[in-house]
Amino acid sequence: MSEEIPRDSTDAPASRFLEPSKAALTKAAILDTAHSILETRPFRDLTVGTLMKATGLSRPTFYLYFNDLHSLMETLLDEAKGGIIEGARTWLACEGDAVTELQNSLRAVVDVGFEHGTILKAVSDAATRDERLEIVWETFLSSFDHVVSARIEHDQQNGITPEFNSFHVARALNRMDAAILIKAFGTPKKDDKDAVLSAILRVWLSTLYPFDARAAIQLSKG
Repeated sequence: MSEEIPRDSTDAPASRFLEPSKAALTKAAILDTAHSILETRPFRDLTVGTLMKATGLSRPTFYLYFNDLHSLMETLLDEAKGGIIEGARTWLACEGDAVTELQNSLRAVVDVGFEHGTILKAVSDAATRDERLEIVWETFLSSFDHVVSARIEHDQQNGITPEFNSFHVARALNRMDAAILIKAFGTPKKDDKDAVLSAILRVWLSTLYPFDARAAIQLSKG
């Protein structure tokens, strides 16, 4: 068998090294500005006019990328969701050591909450008075329930997690996370990330892996 020769980096597609397009930069500028505004103001105060004035772009430019402010908020939530799913990918896929990967997963959740906490709070607060955002918020929350429940069932089958209703516990844990992240990071004055992570870890580990000695060690350090 011939030895495989590593590809030189110059063989990589040129598109991989292209700068972001003007459209991508414009959309990112709109999202970043909305994020900044929502740091200190509720969603009800956000208008397309004030948003685009802050970006220095024209009002019609907004509608090249978003149908309305609700679709913008969905995009911001999708960014948060993407970060959580990517950070939890190994644990959700039942790869690696369960306790270690759960710790990595929850660390990613806290990192995303720290970065996007004001967006989570803006949508959560507005959802109580806005039917469309109520649906958006519930869809965001529930998107994690089945995948976490599936991981719990896998661990129950392997005898490392106690027997209980996996879906209802997954939903409770996920909504606990959301509430804690909003409380800790929903305003510009944010709580300490390590303290928040320690609290969340304690609850998840004691619930899912009470039989694991390493989990008990980690809990004692929390």
